[in-house]
This record gives sequence, structure tokens and C-alpha cells, in this order.
Amino acid sequence: MVVVGPEAPLVDGLVDQLTVECPDVLCFGPTKAAAELEASKAFSKDFLKECDIPTAKYRTFTDPAEAIQYVESLDDDDRQVVKASGLAAGKGVLLPTTKQETVEAVKEIMSDKSFGSAGDVCVIESFLIGPEASCFALCDGKTAVLMPAAQDHKRALDNDEGLNTGGMGAYAPAPCVTPDLQKEIEAMCIKTVEKMAERGTPYVGLLYAGMMLTPDGPHVLEFNCRFGDPETQVVLPLLETDLYEIMTACCTGTLDSIDVRFKENVSAATVVCAAQGYPLKYPKGMEINGLDVTNKLDGVKVYHAGTKLDENSVTRCSGGRVLAVTGIGSDLKSSLRAAYKGVNAISFIDTDGAPQMHYRTDIAKKALQKKLRIGVLGSTRGTALIPVMEACASGALNAEIVAVISNSSSAQILEKGKSLGATVVSKFVSAKGLSRAQYDAECTAALVGAGVDYVLLVGYMRILSPSFCKFWAGRCINVHPSLLPKHAGGMDLHVHQAVIDAGEEETGCTIHEVTDDVDGGPIILQKKVLVGKDDTAESLKAKVQPFEGPAFVEAIEGFMKGKVISYADAGVSIDAGNNLVEMIKPFCKATRRVGCDADLGGFGGLFDLAAAGYDAKETVLIGATDGVGTKLRVAQSTKKHSTVGIDLVAMCVNDLIVAGGEPLFFLDYFATGHLEITEAAEVVKGIAEGCRQAGCGLIGGETAEMPSMYAPGDYDLAGFSVGAVARDRILPQGIGPGDVLLGLASSGIHSNGFSLVRKLIEKEGLSYESPCPWDPNAKTIGDSLLTPTKIYVKSCLPLLKEGIVKGMSHITGGGLLENLPRSLPKGIGAEITNHPSLPSVFSWMKNVSGLDDAGMLTTFNCGIGMVLIVDKSCASQAKTMLLEAGEDTVFDLGTVVDYPEIKMMSPLTCS
Repeated sequence: MVVVGPEAPLVDGLVDQLTVECPDVLCFGPTKAAAELEASKAFSKDFLKECDIPTAKYRTFTDPAEAIQYVESLDDDDRQVVKASGLAAGKGVLLPTTKQETVEAVKEIMSDKSFGSAGDVCVIESFLIGPEASCFALCDGKTAVLMPAAQDHKRALDNDEGLNTGGMGAYAPAPCVTPDLQKEIEAMCIKTVEKMAERGTPYVGLLYAGMMLTPDGPHVLEFNCRFGDPETQVVLPLLETDLYEIMTACCTGTLDSIDVRFKENVSAATVVCAAQGYPLKYPKGMEINGLDVTNKLDGVKVYHAGTKLDENSVTRCSGGRVLAVTGIGSDLKSSLRAAYKGVNAISFIDTDGAPQMHYRTDIAKKALQKKLRIGVLGSTRGTALIPVMEACASGALNAEIVAVISNSSSAQILEKGKSLGATVVSKFVSAKGLSRAQYDAECTAALVGAGVDYVLLVGYMRILSPSFCKFWAGRCINVHPSLLPKHAGGMDLHVHQAVIDAGEEETGCTIHEVTDDVDGGPIILQKKVLVGKDDTAESLKAKVQPFEGPAFVEAIEGFMKGKVISYADAGVSIDAGNNLVEMIKPFCKATRRVGCDADLGGFGGLFDLAAAGYDAKETVLIGATDGVGTKLRVAQSTKKHSTVGIDLVAMCVNDLIVAGGEPLFFLDYFATGHLEITEAAEVVKGIAEGCRQAGCGLIGGETAEMPSMYAPGDYDLAGFSVGAVARDRILPQGIGPGDVLLGLASSGIHSNGFSLVRKLIEKEGLSYESPCPWDPNAKTIGDSLLTPTKIYVKSCLPLLKEGIVKGMSHITGGGLLENLPRSLPKGIGAEITNHPSLPSVFSWMKNVSGLDDAGMLTTFNCGIGMVLIVDKSCASQAKTMLLEAGEDTVFDLGTVVDYPEIKMMSPLTCS
């Protein structure tokens, strides 16, 4: 027998056809047979007990006096539910809150016959606590297939107040029914069908299971033999397989051969439009307006329950629950929006023109405000989980921990999971015989089954697979016991020991998103602690660990607000950036030159070529960009930042003049993990000084604060310079054999080769605070290494304007042997006949490194920072002009030759 409920217009039209096809087994609609079956022992509480299916403690009564006597014997706080056992149009369930109200409910059902003969048998059962769900199972007498769970709203008024009704709205799928609960409820339905078949009463049709999701697991409140209203209106729109095909399979016992599918990423919500006063006395006959509008809305379906057409074909109200308006959407929020859009277009108007329609405005409101469901992966004690547990328990977090999974059977974090109650999945998952991806798939299955929204890694000692990271992207976070990106990849005490070994003054913990780049995901927030001189790895752990749990709580709060976390929470200060701009404005204004305005704060800097004396038609603009490289590590380690800005400018403008151009303006890019205003201002002050030396304007820049990219104390610099040159003065030009190479001295290492320099310092057991072994006049090694790169603009520009320079070469990375050929025509080379002795810093580097001449000349500038190529006849004039412009020494390096090599005609000598 197939039974479909009394208000199920979705299957109208199937009744006659299916009854003809399967006359022996089918019975549709609100028939006497259906009522008898529901009231029979087939689905009684005794049967549930026999099947070992959890249900509420209950008693059944046919004598009112006996029922009242039972109620009065109960404890005052033992709350009960009172039900009319027969069909009562969805109203026969009363929910008294006190013992006296329970007695009155029994009288209402059994003595007053408020529900007619449905109250001949009264069921009194314990009140279960938890969300309620309506679950429909399709049955073929042998097995069952569960449809997505729904939740309805029985009370007449918002906030679940007012009288019980047949249903004021519903939605599906119900978020409270997780995949694991879905499987558990389906298993109960299958067991029910199997038990009925065993005793010779096979059940074919629709099994409606009213479920209570208690802390001890799902309990069956009742079974009915029908679709339920208004849940049907939200469940059937989710069905992808044809309903006729499924029902036919149920009738023929072939349900297991049908692929019963439900739509993915689709939600449905129904709002019932009732007559004013329902479920008590209500008017009828009101004209229904707006149906034509609602029927045209996308994703909206209107179901008629209490309507009729009058003699003029006007649709009028004829019942208490008049219409059910269902919205379909990609999620619950969008389906509700569609449903209420339909409802708002409808009105019931009586003969006096007064509105007579009532509906609830809070359908699925609690579902939309549902708690975030947290899953945890852990391998150890899980100490950092305790503050999260406390925040969930106190309500400080609108969240709940629903699963704790460990790869260690003895992990104490599993006990923390068990302490949260029976509904929390606390599970050891063995990795034996599984690949990393297979194991992670097992964990994901357990998390998804528990309905997890967000995953925490709390002391989890496994590297996660790319597939896991992709599935949980943006929804999985880890705590690392250092200030990432420092000491990424380490674990526990090894990380704290690494902090101590590095001599760091502060450490802390980092909450970051989990990606397949180990400890490399976006940083959400960091908490800092100071490192003491006497700290050990153990004592440092004791300092850091108390911050990990609160950091988790803060990160979860940020996720629940719909953002990772605020800029300030993530360590980025907008105010600090604004304050920096104000602090550096005077430095930039000091670089003002004709053609530019050095005010900051706009989106771009302007330069007027005409004002600078250039003919726009005959002028070519030149751009150059560069950085300072790992020389910045020296500045950051010594906390001396005043000269690296000069390096930055030098590396750009020295390249510009090589092309014959005059530097006009400069822009900088300063990127850091955490903006320290004084430090950044010192850097920019150096940039301004470099611009002053180069005669160009500092017209703008960008400061970027990115905690996820840089560790605290780290920053990086990039510079961008634009220059101009007359079209007929672009270099190189006219270089040929016999031309003279003039060398200009460097100020030291400049900004290249510092990766090797830093290694050599470390190799020799020295630090940047050590006395300088190559320069007794320098206070420390760090002071000497931070000597800024020499800027050659002012000494070379007069020669460029006179047109006596044929070419130039800026000696940077690759040294003389690789940079000079870049300025020479194809097929032309040079002979270096008079390279000066190596300055003391390079002599020391050569001795310590063991590099030969070629190695030195392709790594360092070796004392020559710029090479000018001039005609032999102009060499004397060029040297004089250079000396007059401020150069201390001009070296006659050699000459241009007619074969494509750079030959060193004599070995390098140390000073």
C-alpha cells in the first residue's frame, strides 16, 4: 500500500493511473485504510521498541482518569508531550510546560474530544530535547531510501509562539541533519521496513519519520504513512529522479534498481499564507490578490490548499491554511528570499477592504543563524583546544565542536572530544596501510559525515595532502608556534629551540590557513611574546602555548564575521601607513626639482618635461627599476636603516645614466610584514637623500604591509626611476677600437654579492657587531658593509651634456667581466691593462673565499663602480671634468679592442 498525505497536491493525477496499474497494493490519499494503518500496532511505540529503534519513553491510554493519574505521579520537572493517536489534521500534538497543563491537555484530547475520535487513544511521552526533523523514506516492502530531511514550523506565530498548527512553513535540506545523521536515520527506516517484512506485513509506500535529534542521537517521535505538509512542498523540488518512476519501483519491489538522485546545491523554503485568526476562528471567502504576479516569479511555486473559484472565476479563501508559497534557490538564504518575494505580492482582502492574511516572518531564521560546526584534527593533548571549547560552551562563540579526529589512538585530545558529549564524533583513524591521500580522504569523510564547516589543526603531526587542502580550502586553519614565515616546517620544541638559536628577541604563535605549502598558507593573525636571555625551548613553549587557544578563538570569530579578519587584526595598520606618509613628506619635498611636485598622497606623481627643458618631440624617456637585495638583511639585523635608501636610488639612477639619460623622478615600493613607522621613515629618508644626490624628485611610492609575506622585522625595497635623453644622445654610440676606458672608484661592495658576503662572515665565525677586520676606521663589520652605493649622476652628467661620452657601464652583479660587454657593440672587446689594486674589503673577501681573479671579477665590483668609454682624444678632458665634479680618482683601465673578449692583461693585486 502506498499512502500520500491529505494535503499533497503534488501527486494529484497519479492516483487513478497508479491504482489501475497496481490495484492490489496501492491506496492513495486520506483514506480510512491510511488512518487505520497509522493507528495500528504496525508503527506503535511497542513496535519501535521491538525493533530497538530509539524513541521517547511513553504510555498509551484509552481511559482519561488513568491517563491523569499517570501524569500526577510524575515529577514536577518531568515534562511530557500529549498526543491524539489518530489523524487530527496535524493539530493533535500538545506541548504543555507544567504538570497542570499536561492534565488539561489530556482532558482536551480525551474528555473534551477536541480532535474527535483521533483522541480515543492518547499517548503521553517524555519531552525530548533537540531540533526536530521531518524525514521521508520511500519504501518498496524490502528496503527504504531516505529523502533530504526537512524542518517545519508548527507554531502559529513568530519565535515559535502561539498555538500549534498544521504547519506555517518549512525548509529543506535541514542543516541540522548531517550526512552521518542522515545515514543513521535511513538505517532506522530500513530496519523498520525489514522488520515489517519479517512478520508478514511488508510496507510499500511513503514512511514519514518525525525525528528528534537529541544529545544521545536521533529518536523517532512518530511514524506516519504519508507525505507531510508543508514539508512535501520543500522536499519534492529537490528530487531529480522522476517521482512516477520511483513510485512504480516501490510498487513492484524494485526500488534498489532505481538511481534515486537529489539535486545538489539546491534549497527550498515554503511560507504558508493563512487566514487571519488561524488555527482558531478565521474568516473565509476573502478575495486573493497578487497570484498572477507571484506565479510569474522565477524560482517560485504556489500550492493551493484552502482556495476555491467563485462563479466569476475569482480565487477566494476557503480554509485556514490557504496557500503555500515555495521558493527554490542555490542555498537556504536565496530560497527564502524567493519565497517571501512571492508572499509579499499576495493579499487576502475581505468585503470591507481589510487585509486578512497571516504568515510567519521567521521561517528558517534559526537555521540561518546556526552554529558554526567545528572539526578538529589533533595528535597530542590538544591544550589549545580548551579555550575554543570554553568559548563554545559559554556562547562567546556561536559555534560547536562536532568532531575530534586523531591519528594516534592514545592522543589525549580524543578524551577532550568525548567530554563534549555523545553527539560529538571522537574518533581514532588508523593510517596503517594507507597513503597520505587515502588517509586524508578517511579523515575528510569523517569530518563531512559530522557536518563540519570549519577545521582546526591542533597539534596535528601530519603533513596534509594537496587533495585535503583543496577540499577544505579557506576552511582549515593551523596554529604554528613561531612568527611565520620564520621557522616554517618545524614542530613543537624544535621550533622554540630554533628561535633561541637564532638569537631572536621575540617569538609567538601564528594562525594561518592550511595549504599544501607547509606552513605557507595566508597568515590570519599572530600573537607575540618576548624571548628572555635564559629561556629554554621548554620555557619558551610555556610562554607561547597560552596564546594559541585564544588565537584560535579570535580567528574563528573573524571567519564567522564573513571575513578572514580585519586589517588591524591581521597586523596591518592603516593609521600607521597614513602617519608614515605625513612623516616622510618633508623628505620628499626636499628633493623637489624643476618639473616635479613632491607632494605625496595621490595616486600618481606628475612630471612636466617642458618645464625641465626637454623638447617632447625630441626626447626619449628611460625607465629603470632595481632593488637592494640581501644587503637589507644586514640593515635589518643591525637595525640601521638610514643608508639602504641611498642604495636603492643608486642602483636605479646609475643604470639610467648609462643610457645617457638624466634622472628626473623616482618612486619607491616598501613592503613589510609589520609597519614600524620610525624604521620605515628612516628608510625613506635615505631614499630622499639618494634622490638629492642624483638630482631627481621623489614624487611618490607605495607602502605595503603584508603579514602573510614577511616575518616581523623584515622588509623589502624596490625602486623605479625615469629619466630623459635627447634622441641623438642615446648611449652607446660610435664605440670603436682605440677608445679609452675610464674607471670610477666604488665606495665599497655597493649592493651586489651580499649573499656570498653574508656566508663568508658566518664562515669566519663573525657577526655584524664584530670589529671590522678590513677597515680599522669602521666601528663594526655591519657599519662597513652598510656603506651606501655611490651615485655617479652628478659627476657624469656634465660629460653627457657635452656629448663626449660614447658609452658607460654600471658595474653591478656579474662584475666588470659581465657588465662591460653589455655596453660594447657586437664583435668589440676590451683589454684591461691597469686595474687598480683591490680595496681592503675585496682583499679580505678574496682571501677568505678562495676565489680566483675571474671569480672575484664576476661577483664583485672589485673597486670600480662605473666605466666610461670616451674617444682617446677626449680622455684628458673627461678626466678633468670628472675630477672637477667631485671624483677623487679616475682610473685609466684600458682600451677598446677589435676582438670580442674582455681580457685582463694583469692579475688582481690586493691592497
